[in-house]
Amino acid sequence: MRIIAIANQKGGCGKTTTAINLSACLAVNNRKVLLIDMDPQAHATLGLNISSNVSIYNVLSKLTDKKAQLPDIIVTVSDNLHIVPSNIILSTLEQELAGEIGRESCLLDALNEFNPGYDYILIDCPPNLGILTINAIRASSEIIIPTEASRFSLEGITQLIEIIDLIRDRLNHNVLYKILVTCFDSRLAHSFNMLGKIKEKFSNNLFNTIIHINVKLKEAQDQGCHILKYDKYSRGAKDYFSLSREMITQESTFPLEKRMQEISLTFDSPDAKEVFLAGDFNQWQLNHESKMELSQDGRWIKRLQLQPGCYRYRFVVDGQWRQDPANPSYQMNPFGSMDSLLEVK
Repeated sequence: MRIIAIANQKGGCGKTTTAINLSACLAVNNRKVLLIDMDPQAHATLGLNISSNVSIYNVLSKLTDKKAQLPDIIVTVSDNLHIVPSNIILSTLEQELAGEIGRESCLLDALNEFNPGYDYILIDCPPNLGILTINAIRASSEIIIPTEASRFSLEGITQLIEIIDLIRDRLNHNVLYKILVTCFDSRLAHSFNMLGKIKEKFSNNLFNTIIHINVKLKEAQDQGCHILKYDKYSRGAKDYFSLSREMITQESTFPLEKRMQEISLTFDSPDAKEVFLAGDFNQWQLNHESKMELSQDGRWIKRLQLQPGCYRYRFVVDGQWRQDPANPSYQMNPFGSMDSLLEVK
């Protein structure tokens, strides 16, 4: 499963258009796709003519009176294509999460709580670099950055890459990014000049496919459908279908499963009644998912799927926090006790 955020803090760059039509083209290619609308403007939801009483807000918020899980709010758009809708109340979530520990991982936690069985999860981000976009990047293994062939868009790419680097350094989470040139007007020499500058600066992180200006793309949104349903012979449909094929050819290059590693942690305490494993990988939560299992040889064991990075962790043995006695690598935490360190290479 590939989880991909579609992000750019600059508006009008074709971000939501890409989210909707790329999702539809992947679905036509027999890939099961979930589109998550993380934009409070809900343009992806509206662009597919979806109406729902609950949204992603009801999954991520702790204050809502209609708490829901992701499977509860998924709406079917067509064969192989589903959407998690959004609405304007999502704009209040940033304030709600302001003082929360692990606020940047709320979406990741929600995705980890169910087994979706999707080939692709695409996340349409809001046009800013706030906590909603951070959540989308934290939950993703890849980022698509739609950008126009203009100077301002070029500056915006640099700012977004700085955020990607910050997430890598602060949260030990590395994502791959690729730039998609959109809204390209082949009638203008200026467009080709800017395209040359983008290729010069980001040649190793650039899609071969270019999305050209096409009025049919806007007309499809006005009709509340994706481009394949509105006009599958249009230039816009051909461009996004080409993009989907380009992405499918990349599946053997960096699928998420190949970058995840299974790690087993054990704690030797046959007399303990219950043992939990808490750490950076689960936001230090003690719940059913973090509970360890007692094996026949008297050891407690927990298996994890982790991306490369360095993680702090501790065991909680019958209510008592303990570092891993079998791990010589540890670091003092802000509370004056020691956290064990796990490095996944």
